[in-house]
Amino acid sequence: MSEKTPDNDPIEDLEGSPEIQATDLQGELSILPLRDTVLFPHAILPLAVARESSVALIHDAVRERKVIGVVTQRDPAIESPADADIYRVGTATRIHKMFKFPDGSLRLVVQGLARFRLREIIQYRPYLKAAIETLHDDARPDDALEIQGLMQSIHGLFPRVIELSPTLSDELQPLAASIQDPARLADFIIGSLPSLETAQKQELLEVLDIRSRLDRIHKILAKDLEVLEVGNRIQSQVKTELQKNQREYYLREQMKAIQRELGEGDEQQREHNDLRDKIENAGMPDDVKKEAFRELDRLSRMAPAAAEYTVTRTYLDWLVALPWNRRSETEIDIHKAKEVLDADHYDLEKVKERILEYFAVRKMKPDIKGPILCFVGPPGVGKTSLGRSIATALGRKFHRISLGGMRDEAEIRGHRRTYIGALPGQIIQGLRRTESKNPVFMLDEVDKIGADFRGDPSAALLEVLDPEQNNTFKDHYIDVPFDLSEVLFITTANVLDTIPPALRDRMEVIRLAGYTEEEKLHIARRHVIPRQLDNHGIASETIAFGEDAIVRLIRDYTREAGLRNLEREIASIIRKVARKRAEGMHENVAVTSARVEDFLGAPYFMREEIEERTLIPGVAIGLSWTAAGGEVLFVEATQMWGQKGLTLTGQLGDVMKESAQAALSWVRAHARKLGVEESFFERVDIHLHVPEGAIPKDGPSAGVTLTTALVSLLTGRPVRPLVAMTGEMTLSGRVLPVGGIKEKVLAAHRLGIREVILPKRNEKAVIEDIHENVRREIVIHLVSTLDEVLDLALTPSPPLDLPRQREQWADGLSH
Repeated sequence: MSEKTPDNDPIEDLEGSPEIQATDLQGELSILPLRDTVLFPHAILPLAVARESSVALIHDAVRERKVIGVVTQRDPAIESPADADIYRVGTATRIHKMFKFPDGSLRLVVQGLARFRLREIIQYRPYLKAAIETLHDDARPDDALEIQGLMQSIHGLFPRVIELSPTLSDELQPLAASIQDPARLADFIIGSLPSLETAQKQELLEVLDIRSRLDRIHKILAKDLEVLEVGNRIQSQVKTELQKNQREYYLREQMKAIQRELGEGDEQQREHNDLRDKIENAGMPDDVKKEAFRELDRLSRMAPAAAEYTVTRTYLDWLVALPWNRRSETEIDIHKAKEVLDADHYDLEKVKERILEYFAVRKMKPDIKGPILCFVGPPGVGKTSLGRSIATALGRKFHRISLGGMRDEAEIRGHRRTYIGALPGQIIQGLRRTESKNPVFMLDEVDKIGADFRGDPSAALLEVLDPEQNNTFKDHYIDVPFDLSEVLFITTANVLDTIPPALRDRMEVIRLAGYTEEEKLHIARRHVIPRQLDNHGIASETIAFGEDAIVRLIRDYTREAGLRNLEREIASIIRKVARKRAEGMHENVAVTSARVEDFLGAPYFMREEIEERTLIPGVAIGLSWTAAGGEVLFVEATQMWGQKGLTLTGQLGDVMKESAQAALSWVRAHARKLGVEESFFERVDIHLHVPEGAIPKDGPSAGVTLTTALVSLLTGRPVRPLVAMTGEMTLSGRVLPVGGIKEKVLAAHRLGIREVILPKRNEKAVIEDIHENVRREIVIHLVSTLDEVLDLALTPSPPLDLPRQREQWADGLSH
């Protein structure tokens, strides 16, 4: 084998050196270790030499025209082999040519001379040198006949192996036929066979008995010939069965045929065995395991090309992937859980208390069924993030499923396997993703589930969210029961009205009202500002938000129950600071109340508007509840010449319209007591309007506000400034309780209302839900009758002479 060398690289030809015979070997030889290569006597082989010690050895050997010994390493990865790292038998070698490369490495063409055995290593540096003894081939006279027979058989087998093997050159056949020396023939064939491993070649190098060596070579050739003939027969069989353009299928069939001949089984059988092992180790209940094995037996009888094969295989993959007995839960530490909840969420004491109660009970009774909690509150108050904190405190996996706009019942229960592209429902998919039987599932926006001809997802949730039923939940795709009783389900909603009663009955409702100004201030400092600084890559010392600036953002730029708009405004300020720093400004920025307007422009809300609007008689301030939290609304009343007309505008619902009619009836019935002419309604029309007419409004809680606005209009007594009210009224003058007290009071607090009039029967909600700091800043009046409401709401000035005023007003109209 010749080596191509770069231009100008020196080539040293050693062909002219004296011929060295095996009998001329000295008692010592320089040893060249080889990696993954065995050199046999009489064989010519190219070698690459790069190790420093080996390069030094070759230079000395070439200079002194010495024979060297080559010995194979036991482990080719060893860089500096010692005595124990090389085999004991090697080959004395003569160097024919040497090629020098610029990197210092060498390429050699060498020829083996004779076998030798290492007696001992006598030198390690700069290269190995050993005392050796020459080994000679052993041929007993009694074996002559057998050796002759083996040679003839080998001369017959080797050409057939060459003919069938794609890796052996045809030139080897005449070379082998010309060799009559049995020992040399054996060494030639051993060095030519690519099927032999290095260890096998070394083992044959150490065999000195010629008959034994030929016998082993004969067996190797016979085995190789059998394998090649089988492969050739398989290839012929496969080719006759397949078309020319089915190459991929041909390769697969060829592999199967080879595996069958070797007795290893085909790929399909291995897949079935693998699935069987997975089913055994999945921890399935007995009835589920029985169903899985039944489907596996069906699969084993199907052809892989059948359409049903993929469907059944996918089904079994889903079965074995589900966490039938895998759980992820650490020891519950109540104090640590409280720290996690407090660190992630400010306030929300009632919610945290209920969660910690569940933790405590679960610690005492680990097998308790999880409650179905429903967090109800306006957007941005932390419902979803609270679910993540619960999962962290419990040490469980967390999975969120958005139910908003979901209309297909199959999203919950899955599709039946008969449909193309069928999949399990979101519940089973979530269990597979979490790889746990007891995760925390957050079912977000449960109040926004839809329904159409495909079914009602909320009806499918009835089984999922019932602890008495969900231990045998059956998905349409899986079609076997799965125990959901260990899953902690948490749902979120903005309103409860749209949730079906049967579904609402299965959930423990926990209300999250909006935040007070003080709470928003703390949350902004502890969570919102650090998070936004990190999101925008701004260091905390670069920008400092003053407390007055945050308060102004809350009051004048964001009037909401949650924190999303506040976070957006803070992010807007930080972005503007980031732009200035990118433009070259390096000074730190202090955001004060005065500078907020420079960053964000004019305030969105004006507090002075409330006092101005209530200076006119007939305007009262009411409180309402919405899905986004509490809101303040104005009720305006005016009168004009007419005949018993009542006009209601502002996109009012039926209930609110009835409240307005009831309010007018009560005022007419008590006109004398109120100082109003009893027949006032005979000559006037009354118009009640609730501004922001584009927003629908409904509910009975505006009854007292409508009544107050009418009385204020008819008596000429304006409503006291910064006084708001809510409550349902009756024709007998009673004030009935309403809902959403906390949200309504917080809305009043946000807008600077100083006094709030509430029904007496809502006292419990005031004590439990309204924070003490809010009660300190707002005077809360609890009333039972409309008379109390009017005494508190209207200015104490005496009634005007309205009959005379109306006559003057009528005269003015006639003129």
